Amino acid sequence: MMDWLKRNGIHFAVAGVFLVLCFLYFSPAFQGKTLGQGDVLGAQSTQKEILDYHARDTTILWTNQIFGGMPAYQIWAPYKANIATHIIGVIGYTVPNPVGMVLVFLFGTYFLFNVLKLSPWLAAAGAVAFTFTSYNMILLAAGHTNQAFAIAFFAPIIASIMLALRRRYLLGASLLALFLSIEIKVNHLQMTYYLMLAILILVGIELYHAIKNKTTASFLKSLGYLLAASLLAFAVNASTLWSTYEYGKDSYRGKSNLTTATKEPQNGLAKDYIYQYSQGVAECLTFLVPNASGGASGPELIDQNSETVKVFTDKGEQPEQALNYAQQISSFPGLSLYWGEKRPGTSGPYYFGASICFLFVLGLIIVKNRMKWWLLGTVVLTMLLSFGGNWPYVSDIFLKYFPLYNKFRAVESILAVAGLCFPVLAFLAIQEVIITVDKKVLVKKLLLALYITGGLVLILILVPELLLSFRPSDQLSSITNLTQALKGDAATANALANAVVKDRINLERSDAIRSLVFVLITFGIVWALIKQKLSLTTVSMLLFAIVLVDLWQVDKRYLKDANFTDKQESAVPQRPVDVEIAKDPDPDFRVYDATAAIKQDVQNPFFHKTLGGYSAARMKRYDELIDNQFTRGANPAVLNMLNAKYVIVPDSSKQGQMLLPNPEACGNAWFIKSIKYVDGADAEMKALSSFSPKNEAVADKSYQSVAGNLQAGDTTSVIKLVSYNPDHMTYKSASKTGGVAVFSEIYYDKGWKMLIDGIEKPYFRANYLLRAASIPAGEHKVEFVFHPASYYVGEDISMAGSVLLVLLLGGAVFGDELKKMIGKKSKDK
Repeated sequence: MMDWLKRNGIHFAVAGVFLVLCFLYFSPAFQGKTLGQGDVLGAQSTQKEILDYHARDTTILWTNQIFGGMPAYQIWAPYKANIATHIIGVIGYTVPNPVGMVLVFLFGTYFLFNVLKLSPWLAAAGAVAFTFTSYNMILLAAGHTNQAFAIAFFAPIIASIMLALRRRYLLGASLLALFLSIEIKVNHLQMTYYLMLAILILVGIELYHAIKNKTTASFLKSLGYLLAASLLAFAVNASTLWSTYEYGKDSYRGKSNLTTATKEPQNGLAKDYIYQYSQGVAECLTFLVPNASGGASGPELIDQNSETVKVFTDKGEQPEQALNYAQQISSFPGLSLYWGEKRPGTSGPYYFGASICFLFVLGLIIVKNRMKWWLLGTVVLTMLLSFGGNWPYVSDIFLKYFPLYNKFRAVESILAVAGLCFPVLAFLAIQEVIITVDKKVLVKKLLLALYITGGLVLILILVPELLLSFRPSDQLSSITNLTQALKGDAATANALANAVVKDRINLERSDAIRSLVFVLITFGIVWALIKQKLSLTTVSMLLFAIVLVDLWQVDKRYLKDANFTDKQESAVPQRPVDVEIAKDPDPDFRVYDATAAIKQDVQNPFFHKTLGGYSAARMKRYDELIDNQFTRGANPAVLNMLNAKYVIVPDSSKQGQMLLPNPEACGNAWFIKSIKYVDGADAEMKALSSFSPKNEAVADKSYQSVAGNLQAGDTTSVIKLVSYNPDHMTYKSASKTGGVAVFSEIYYDKGWKMLIDGIEKPYFRANYLLRAASIPAGEHKVEFVFHPASYYVGEDISMAGSVLLVLLLGGAVFGDELKKMIGKKSKDK
């Protein structure tokens, strides 16, 4: 035991340093504060009904709280059979958020660098370099928790693959199965997809060298182990993957149902939507100089010394008022300090660190390991794809030919993969310096790296406009808008626009000088290592410190103590209209808020079931309904069929909201007098523009055999909701002649079953997205039960996969230890 502690003491020391770093950076989290994250607020509103039931020890797989209704497992579900669920739970409960996630970043990347055989303190410096890349901190500040968690497992997944490729087949495969299971469970498929693109490049390079070196047998064996591990990870996540795949066809990212009344593609997201938040080509200079493109959108970087403020003070304004005006100017599109091409804006740049960029360039020059070509290829591909609509030539090819690529937006986020590649090659460069015998050649190559990196930074200091325009593409239109706002004062508008450009240049130049300092310091440290002026341990410690200081300073611009707030029961205040609606004892009705953006509504779901919401996983048909029936004012017939019992409208007299009851709302279910059959989704949508939902329904002609020919029947027929549970809706019907009833619930046939007096019966889709069914004469109990096989059978598969994963990990660890013992005994003999 003592020998084991002695051998691993350095790793415990590194772990202690990581914990101290987290405590220092995230000290408010240890004081009970939480990040005031906008996207977290949206997630909380989306999960409201789900978590209310969970608090009563009830799991629901469907929620009616947002967008009329959708599967809850696309938002949150327990997935208790999945071992990854419990691992993530332990990480979350052990330390306050987001410290657990940051520790995963640190230890996962540290593991990768150890697999690459770097010394512990160099590995620790590499772990800091990736963890504190500015994008990761920006994600935490914004509340993109799942995305950050998915990125955190990039490094250990790559490390596991490396182990298997180095013929540690069982250990590498078992660890890959573990880390990939967690990666999939985190459920940010976009980040996982981008990682897979990088892994494909890695596998391609390894295959080439296996063929070249005639080691294909070993490579194919490694590949077999890795494929088996991947299949096991899929099995562990069977319920997640199966239900997501099944729902994907009906989700917003699925195939369009409309052909003539939509601008969207037949499959996947709209191209313009995908290319939102595309990286500007010149913005890649932020890897080296953080404010090369002006930092983040917003007024935070404007101070009393800015040129924009001087324009107002020169006109006689007091300094405080001038600053206020300058900050208002920065809210004009095209006139903020951020001048890059990410639209509609950005929370900050991708900054990999000046020290890391210098070492990356050095790595390109001196590293002989074939990993260099994988890292370079991945960086180039991710950069080209990140440009999206700003340089679409490569992205358009991927959109057209690569499966699933058109399901994801915000293509700039692929640079998270480059964020790992940069420090890996950077520290492989240090490793190459250590093992290279010819030090004279090394000095020459080190100087070449300095000339390239330092020369680029010098240009950005002395003549930045040689490489950067400092003017966005919409600058001229921004000046026009500002001129109108200033009541035709074009001279002042132009003076302000010119002042903003000067502020951008000053901001960039200041950061470029800063970056040059870090490049020169890093050059000096590596030069001292080559000349053997400093020991490897000292150099490792110095690189750790310089990388940490470099990134820490920039990260604190975007994730600082002020981002943390005291915990609150509800971050969304209840409005008077919300209080009034809450008095209604009806368990199931909806609210339409005309004062909120229907696709970005985080207010209403906190308090009632709403026609809007906040989720990128909303149903495709519902999204199409919004686009066609709500964009020019809400269609009253559609409000009625969706049982919108209350409508919230602006109250100009009180500058607030006014509540309007909707007596025409159809209720939870109702018998209709007639059905209009049409041919196709376009005809269905068109028919909704002029129909009376209480009396008639619109249905596709393919359902005619299920619904039958409806004849005028009992006008006293009634059907009422008697028991509400999102997964189990119970109604009582009474009719002398029978008929067709429409239910104000969203149609989804992959899990919902209808029972009449306990016997399953068919139902069909009506009014584009509601449920309808033929109800026989007499009094009956009608139930809709949500029991998706994709979840419940998937959980059984997940359980089997989890058990197998535990056994595999145990066997791998035992086998590895056994080999070490045998090796030690052989050495002793």
